[in-house]
Amino acid sequence: MRHSRAMVIAALCVALISGGTACPLGGYNPFIIPAFFVSVIDNPYFPLVPGTTFFFEADTPDGFEEVETIVTHDTKKILGVTCVVVHDIARLDGEIIEDTLDWYAQDCHGNVWYFGEYSETFQNGIVTGTEGSWEAGVDGAKPGIVMKANPKVGETYRQEYYAGVAEDMADVLSLNRLVIVQFGKFSDCLKTRDYSPLDTTLNEFKYYAPGVGQVLTKEGEGVRVELVNVTVE
Repeated sequence: MRHSRAMVIAALCVALISGGTACPLGGYNPFIIPAFFVSVIDNPYFPLVPGTTFFFEADTPDGFEEVETIVTHDTKKILGVTCVVVHDIARLDGEIIEDTLDWYAQDCHGNVWYFGEYSETFQNGIVTGTEGSWEAGVDGAKPGIVMKANPKVGETYRQEYYAGVAEDMADVLSLNRLVIVQFGKFSDCLKTRDYSPLDTTLNEFKYYAPGVGQVLTKEGEGVRVELVNVTVE
Protein backbone atom coordinates (compact mmCIF):
# COMPACT_ATOMS: atom_id res chain seq x y z
CA MET A 1 0.00 0.00 0.00
CA ARG A 2 1.32 3.47 -0.90
CA HIS A 3 1.13 6.21 1.72
CA SER A 4 0.98 9.93 1.02
CA ARG A 5 3.67 12.19 2.41
CA ALA A 6 1.05 13.87 4.62
CA MET A 7 0.04 10.52 6.13
CA VAL A 8 3.66 9.63 6.86
CA ILE A 9 4.33 13.00 8.49
CA ALA A 10 1.17 12.72 10.62
CA ALA A 11 2.20 9.25 11.78
CA LEU A 12 5.68 10.44 12.69
CA CYS A 13 4.20 13.38 14.58
CA VAL A 14 2.22 11.01 16.78
CA ALA A 15 5.02 8.51 17.22
CA LEU A 16 7.89 10.92 17.81
CA ILE A 17 6.46 14.12 19.28
CA SER A 18 3.63 12.73 21.40
CA GLY A 19 5.66 9.68 22.33
CA GLY A 20 8.47 11.82 23.67
CA THR A 21 6.23 13.14 26.43
CA ALA A 22 4.48 9.94 27.37
CA CYS A 23 6.17 9.57 30.77
CA PRO A 24 6.16 13.01 32.42
CA LEU A 25 6.78 11.64 35.90
CA GLY A 26 9.69 9.42 34.94
CA GLY A 27 12.52 9.96 32.48
CA TYR A 28 11.80 12.97 30.32
CA ASN A 29 13.38 13.29 26.89
CA PRO A 30 11.03 14.90 24.35
CA PHE A 31 11.79 14.47 20.65
CA ILE A 32 11.95 17.83 18.89
CA ILE A 33 11.99 17.65 15.10
CA PRO A 34 11.78 21.15 13.58
CA ALA A 35 10.15 19.91 10.37
CA PHE A 36 7.15 18.71 12.37
CA PHE A 37 6.29 22.17 13.71
CA VAL A 38 3.93 24.61 12.01
CA SER A 39 4.06 28.37 11.52
CA VAL A 40 0.86 29.24 13.41
CA ILE A 41 -0.48 28.64 16.91
CA ASP A 42 -4.19 27.99 16.55
CA ASN A 43 -4.89 25.47 19.30
CA PRO A 44 -8.45 26.50 20.34
CA TYR A 45 -7.51 26.62 24.03
CA PHE A 46 -4.27 28.52 23.43
CA PRO A 47 -4.48 30.62 20.24
CA LEU A 48 -1.61 33.06 19.78
CA VAL A 49 -2.32 35.42 16.90
CA PRO A 50 0.40 38.07 16.44
CA GLY A 51 -0.94 41.53 17.20
CA THR A 52 -3.31 40.30 19.94
CA THR A 53 -3.06 41.66 23.49
CA PHE A 54 -4.80 40.08 26.49
CA PHE A 55 -5.43 42.23 29.58
CA PHE A 56 -5.81 40.64 33.02
CA GLU A 57 -6.57 42.18 36.42
CA ALA A 58 -6.59 40.93 40.01
CA ASP A 59 -7.07 42.25 43.52
CA THR A 60 -4.28 40.67 45.57
CA PRO A 61 -3.16 40.96 49.20
CA ASP A 62 -0.24 43.06 47.93
CA GLY A 63 -2.31 45.43 45.81
CA PHE A 64 -4.01 45.78 42.42
CA GLU A 65 -2.27 43.71 39.75
CA GLU A 66 -2.48 44.26 35.99
CA VAL A 67 -0.96 41.96 33.37
CA GLU A 68 -0.62 42.59 29.64
CA THR A 69 0.08 39.54 27.49
CA ILE A 70 1.18 40.72 24.04
CA VAL A 71 1.50 38.25 21.17
CA THR A 72 4.26 39.93 19.19
CA HIS A 73 5.21 39.61 15.53
CA ASP A 74 8.70 38.59 16.64
CA THR A 75 10.08 35.06 16.49
CA LYS A 76 13.02 33.25 18.05
CA LYS A 77 14.60 30.05 16.76
CA ILE A 78 15.23 27.47 19.50
CA LEU A 79 16.45 23.92 18.78
CA GLY A 80 15.76 24.70 15.14
CA VAL A 81 12.10 25.53 15.82
CA THR A 82 10.71 28.99 15.03
CA CYS A 83 8.90 30.16 18.18
CA VAL A 84 6.41 32.97 18.65
CA VAL A 85 7.56 35.60 21.16
CA VAL A 86 4.94 36.57 23.75
CA HIS A 87 5.65 39.60 25.94
CA ASP A 88 4.17 39.64 29.46
CA ILE A 89 4.24 42.81 31.55
CA ALA A 90 2.99 42.68 35.15
CA ARG A 91 2.31 45.79 37.23
CA LEU A 92 1.38 46.17 40.90
CA ASP A 93 -0.45 49.38 41.78
CA GLY A 94 0.80 50.82 38.49
CA GLU A 95 4.47 49.93 39.02
CA ILE A 96 6.12 47.30 36.85
CA ILE A 97 7.18 44.22 38.84
CA GLU A 98 7.96 41.70 36.11
CA ASP A 99 8.78 41.79 32.40
CA THR A 100 8.94 38.46 30.57
CA LEU A 101 9.48 37.11 27.06
CA ASP A 102 7.98 33.64 26.52
CA TRP A 103 8.65 31.38 23.51
CA TYR A 104 5.97 29.07 22.10
CA ALA A 105 5.53 26.85 19.04
CA GLN A 106 2.88 24.40 17.85
CA ASP A 107 3.61 20.96 16.46
CA CYS A 108 1.78 19.38 13.52
CA HIS A 109 -0.34 17.37 15.94
CA GLY A 110 -1.71 20.56 17.54
CA ASN A 111 0.21 20.58 20.84
CA VAL A 112 1.56 23.96 21.93
CA TRP A 113 5.11 23.69 23.25
CA TYR A 114 6.84 26.01 25.69
CA PHE A 115 10.51 26.55 24.78
CA GLY A 116 11.49 28.88 27.62
CA GLU A 117 11.40 32.40 28.93
CA TYR A 118 13.55 35.36 29.84
CA SER A 119 12.11 37.08 32.89
CA GLU A 120 13.22 40.19 34.76
CA THR A 121 11.82 41.17 38.16
CA PHE A 122 11.74 44.80 39.27
CA GLN A 123 11.66 46.76 42.49
CA ASN A 124 11.29 50.54 42.44
CA GLY A 125 11.97 50.50 38.72
CA ILE A 126 15.25 48.62 39.04
CA VAL A 127 15.90 45.08 37.76
CA THR A 128 16.51 42.84 40.77
CA GLY A 129 16.90 39.45 39.10
CA THR A 130 16.19 37.01 36.29
CA GLU A 131 15.20 34.02 38.42
CA GLY A 132 13.21 31.38 36.55
CA SER A 133 14.64 32.21 33.13
CA TRP A 134 15.55 29.25 30.92
CA GLU A 135 15.88 28.23 27.28
CA ALA A 136 15.38 24.77 25.83
CA GLY A 137 18.68 23.25 24.74
CA VAL A 138 20.75 25.40 27.10
CA ASP A 139 22.33 23.80 30.18
CA GLY A 140 20.12 20.71 29.92
CA ALA A 141 16.80 22.57 29.77
CA LYS A 142 14.03 20.85 27.78
CA PRO A 143 10.76 22.16 26.32
CA GLY A 144 7.38 21.08 27.61
CA ILE A 145 3.79 21.19 26.42
CA VAL A 146 1.78 24.13 27.70
CA MET A 147 -1.43 23.00 25.96
CA LYS A 148 -2.36 19.58 24.59
CA ALA A 149 -3.98 19.24 21.19
CA ASN A 150 -6.78 17.13 22.68
CA PRO A 151 -6.66 17.40 26.48
CA LYS A 152 -8.28 14.57 28.39
CA VAL A 153 -9.43 14.60 32.01
CA GLY A 154 -6.87 12.84 34.19
CA GLU A 155 -3.84 13.66 32.05
CA THR A 156 -0.65 14.95 33.67
CA TYR A 157 2.10 16.59 31.63
CA ARG A 158 5.21 18.71 31.93
CA GLN A 159 4.98 22.32 30.85
CA GLU A 160 8.71 23.01 31.18
CA TYR A 161 11.86 21.33 32.42
CA TYR A 162 15.04 22.93 33.68
CA ALA A 163 16.14 20.90 36.69
CA GLY A 164 15.97 22.88 39.90
CA VAL A 165 14.79 26.05 38.16
CA ALA A 166 11.63 25.43 36.10
CA GLU A 167 9.64 22.22 36.54
CA ASP A 168 5.98 23.30 36.26
CA MET A 169 3.43 20.57 35.57
CA ALA A 170 -0.31 20.46 34.90
CA ASP A 171 -3.26 18.14 35.51
CA VAL A 172 -6.37 18.26 33.31
CA LEU A 173 -9.38 18.46 35.66
CA SER A 174 -12.39 19.30 33.48
CA LEU A 175 -13.50 20.16 29.94
CA ASN A 176 -16.94 21.61 30.64
CA ARG A 177 -16.59 24.45 33.14
CA LEU A 178 -18.69 27.61 33.00
CA VAL A 179 -16.58 30.70 33.65
CA ILE A 180 -17.75 34.28 34.15
CA VAL A 181 -15.14 37.04 34.11
CA GLN A 182 -15.19 40.75 33.30
CA PHE A 183 -14.60 40.04 29.61
CA GLY A 184 -17.59 37.73 29.32
CA LYS A 185 -19.28 34.41 30.01
CA PHE A 186 -17.74 31.23 28.61
CA SER A 187 -18.94 27.64 28.56
CA ASP A 188 -17.10 24.35 27.91
CA CYS A 189 -13.93 25.72 29.46
CA LEU A 190 -10.87 23.59 30.13
CA LYS A 191 -9.74 23.58 33.78
CA THR A 192 -6.21 22.63 34.80
CA ARG A 193 -4.22 22.54 37.99
CA ASP A 194 -0.70 23.94 37.67
CA TYR A 195 1.92 23.07 40.26
CA SER A 196 5.64 22.47 40.73
CA PRO A 197 7.69 20.03 42.81
CA LEU A 198 10.09 22.93 43.39
CA ASP A 199 7.48 25.05 45.18
CA THR A 200 4.82 23.32 47.23
CA THR A 201 2.96 26.64 47.65
CA LEU A 202 2.29 26.83 43.91
CA ASN A 203 -1.21 25.55 43.24
CA GLU A 204 -3.05 27.45 40.52
CA PHE A 205 -6.28 26.57 38.76
CA LYS A 206 -6.45 27.87 35.20
CA TYR A 207 -9.44 28.09 32.88
CA TYR A 208 -9.27 28.23 29.08
CA ALA A 209 -12.19 29.13 26.84
CA PRO A 210 -12.35 27.60 23.33
CA GLY A 211 -11.44 30.17 20.70
CA VAL A 212 -10.21 32.68 23.29
CA GLY A 213 -7.53 31.10 25.45
CA GLN A 214 -6.87 31.65 29.12
CA VAL A 215 -9.66 33.62 30.78
CA LEU A 216 -9.15 33.01 34.50
CA THR A 217 -6.54 31.91 37.04
CA LYS A 218 -7.44 31.15 40.64
CA GLU A 219 -4.51 31.49 43.02
CA GLY A 220 -4.08 31.15 46.78
CA GLU A 221 -6.06 33.27 49.26
CA GLY A 222 -8.99 33.61 46.85
CA VAL A 223 -7.14 35.67 44.23
CA ARG A 224 -8.83 35.71 40.81
CA VAL A 225 -6.78 36.87 37.83
CA GLU A 226 -9.50 37.68 35.29
CA LEU A 227 -9.41 38.48 31.60
CA VAL A 228 -10.88 41.98 31.25
CA ASN A 229 -10.21 42.82 27.59
CA VAL A 230 -8.66 41.61 24.32
CA THR A 231 -7.44 43.89 21.55
CA VAL A 232 -6.19 43.09 18.05
CA GLU A 233 -4.03 45.35 15.92
